[in-house]
Amino acid sequence: MRPVKRVSVLGSTGSIGRQTLDVIRDCSDQFEAVALTAFKNTDALKRQAEEFGVKSIAVMDEGAGRRSGVPCGMRAIIDAATHPDADIVVIAVAGVIGLLPTLAAIEAGKSIALASKEVLVAAGEVVMPKIREKNIALTPIDSEHSAVFQCMQGIKEEDVKRIILTASGGPFRGKKTEDLREITQEQALQHPTWRMGGKITIDSATLMNKGLEVIEAKWLFNLEADQVDVVIHPQSIVHSMVETKDGSVISQMGWPNMRLPILYALAHPDRTPNNLPQWNPASTPVMTFEEPDVATFRCLPMAYEALKQGGTMPCVLNAANEVAANGFLEGRCGFLEIAEIVEKVMEKHRPAKVDLDSLLATDKWARATARSLMSV
Repeated sequence: MRPVKRVSVLGSTGSIGRQTLDVIRDCSDQFEAVALTAFKNTDALKRQAEEFGVKSIAVMDEGAGRRSGVPCGMRAIIDAATHPDADIVVIAVAGVIGLLPTLAAIEAGKSIALASKEVLVAAGEVVMPKIREKNIALTPIDSEHSAVFQCMQGIKEEDVKRIILTASGGPFRGKKTEDLREITQEQALQHPTWRMGGKITIDSATLMNKGLEVIEAKWLFNLEADQVDVVIHPQSIVHSMVETKDGSVISQMGWPNMRLPILYALAHPDRTPNNLPQWNPASTPVMTFEEPDVATFRCLPMAYEALKQGGTMPCVLNAANEVAANGFLEGRCGFLEIAEIVEKVMEKHRPAKVDLDSLLATDKWARATARSLMSV
């Protein structure tokens, strides 16, 4: 019998965090939660802590923490990430606020299960050398990166020709720019296959989510930008593919259900029997693939451009997009303005050499600049 893995979940009240706790609940003989954090939802956090018997909780928002008596602020989140009993830390917070806790967990020798793609988008050049230096196990939770990670088991790094990330195309697949001018929040949040949090659902609608995944993949798998391709796959059954230098293409498939990549990330290198719905080929007799419409969905090529420019530019892309996507959700800008704001902030920036201080300063500047460009 395998020993129980003890887990800290950063962002436990969000979509990925809640599903992580579902996995821990269903596999309680294998996993135990020892620390939980949220942004400010103290009521939900306390309910989770009571159910799972967790004594260590924290919230990022200091006002919410003071009102509820819950430890709060970045220091409290870092304490949860470095909890002495934790074997693995799930990074499932929204945005770049996961960066400092991730670095702290790495320094503390914790294994990392990474769902917050912004950590590597903004700071892959800082995080990945630390992962290698400390010999830390990092498993991706994103379904696409989990798929690539699984496909690459047993493949030599030098034998990988390229990876192919799949995208559903979001709710507006097939539409053109003129069709998107009056898009509402409600329409943009209607993802055809996945049920996710608000910001990531908007990113899927703009295809920025796929752009961020391209950048994350570069760091996770030590690839060049031209080795990461994107294809639209509306059925969301093929989660991604790896092409080897002899032309073979290996894919990982299954129903669009985040609990499976979460379970794999926690259990790796083991495979765990579970009660999740099982896919079979006859269930989806027709699967289609098409090129992304980069003329309409400009966020995807902007992500490639940020990766090409390198340095602090991916950090700028990420920060500006986070502000703009949340601005759309708050009614402060239109759907098409998301890409326009990101583009304008990128145009104002000159990439600098990356270190932690420069990234934090760049992130702050990009957010302020993006906010200044809001139409409302």
